[in-house]
Amino acid sequence: MKRLLVTGASGFLGSRVIRFYDGKYEIFAPSHAQMDITDIGSVKAVFENFRPDLVVHGAAISDLDQCEKERERSWKINVDGSRNIAAMAFQFHAKCLLCSSDQVYFGKDRMKEGAGPHNEDEVTDPFNLYGQGKKKAEEASLLENPDCAILRLSWMYDRETVNGQEHGDFFRTLISDLETADKLSFPVYDVRGITDVNEVIRNMEKAWGLPGGIYNFGSPNDRNTYETVVRMFQALNWDVGRLSKNEQAFAPDLRDISMGQKKVNDNGIFFSTTLEGLVRNGTNVYKSLAR
Repeated sequence: MKRLLVTGASGFLGSRVIRFYDGKYEIFAPSHAQMDITDIGSVKAVFENFRPDLVVHGAAISDLDQCEKERERSWKINVDGSRNIAAMAFQFHAKCLLCSSDQVYFGKDRMKEGAGPHNEDEVTDPFNLYGQGKKKAEEASLLENPDCAILRLSWMYDRETVNGQEHGDFFRTLISDLETADKLSFPVYDVRGITDVNEVIRNMEKAWGLPGGIYNFGSPNDRNTYETVVRMFQALNWDVGRLSKNEQAFAPDLRDISMGQKKVNDNGIFFSTTLEGLVRNGTNVYKSLAR
């Protein structure tokens, strides 16, 4: 049985990776006490002892506000930690999947109509510290490990709650708000993919076979968030009258960080569109919303 090392095991993605691949791989998901990813010696010791064949590196500070408040700490975790994991994966001949973000596309030149879908070869200049850290982590990791497959993930959601401590995501928040709010507001100046996390995890099986490099890894979407939810409600026969436009978020410029799929598609990896995923998950969740 192959050995899989998972970082960020208590997080939204990592906890689900462990649950999905349990029994298929021998999994080790070290806590911070067992492995400090910012300490190369600590990382090396884990690789020496466990000898993984595969790695999913998901550990990060992903909260944008927290990154800004704890700039030095977030940079060490998001950049130095990624570099250390990639370097040890290369040294110990383990295939590494490093989780990056569509936030690398959120730059000044990308805030305009028709900016997306973005491709992996574009020059990026992220606005926020999180995006800047992810870009630097990509560069540093590929220098240490040219065989590392870097997955630029979009906004992810799940229909189920795995960890009682985890915060809400797009889908579960939407369903919860339908039970408590009269009106639901969604931005019209924001275009991005929103992806069922279970598709991401299933597709990791094929991603371990990818050549080293950067890959957009999530659902395509060419509509703003408000339009996407309207189409979802229409498909499910839910009351569209409960939806309203948020015309303040990201205004007056459009944030378009949607991602193109050609590179992963050419490698045999496919995702549902954002709308397809939301409709599929909504079909049996809240039938009482039907007119």
